[in-house]
Amino acid sequence: MIDKFPGITLTGGTVPMLGPAVVVFVGLALAGCQQQQASAPPVPMALTAKAAGHYCQMIVLDHPGPKGQVHLAGSKYPLWFSQVRDAIAFVRKPDQDAEVAVVYVSDMGEASSWYTPEPDKWVGMRTAYYVIGSSRRGGMGGPELVPFAQLSKAENFARTYGGRIITYRQVTDDMVLGPVDIAPGGKVVNSGRNVPTTTPQ
Repeated sequence: MIDKFPGITLTGGTVPMLGPAVVVFVGLALAGCQQQQASAPPVPMALTAKAAGHYCQMIVLDHPGPKGQVHLAGSKYPLWFSQVRDAIAFVRKPDQDAEVAVVYVSDMGEASSWYTPEPDKWVGMRTAYYVIGSSRRGGMGGPELVPFAQLSKAENFARTYGGRIITYRQVTDDMVLGPVDIAPGGKVVNSGRNVPTTTPQ
């Protein structure tokens, strides 16, 4: 009897040889897996007492409210931001030409306090729900986009502190790049396009 497929005869039977097309397919599949692993975005890093804000160069943990971390392609460590608004503004700035791998923002649904959000609780910038227009001010004193991983927790926050809920796709450039009132008396500073989005207090 002639085997249907040519192969290598071993004790107990014949193992079919792989054809050229099969070999090529397997090779491409392995290459694709390796490329996917190589391009996986960095995971969020826990905020430490050594982290300084990208704009203000002040210790991020010294400021209340949600924070942001921007991972640039090829960089081992993220850029830290004392406000979520600043992190999004960095990505949106017209003169920002660095390749951004991924951005994470504090998940305030897991925060035990507005003043001390958990340093290891993060959500992707593009997947978070944001409460805008609330009575809470960000870490640098400006209006804040308060992020949540869960819609229900964003709703609870909005009921308590006011504001409305949007997704990242609904965040306009004016919300993060426009002028911002950071002083109790109402002083307005230009923020975002030509200078950092907030100024140190």
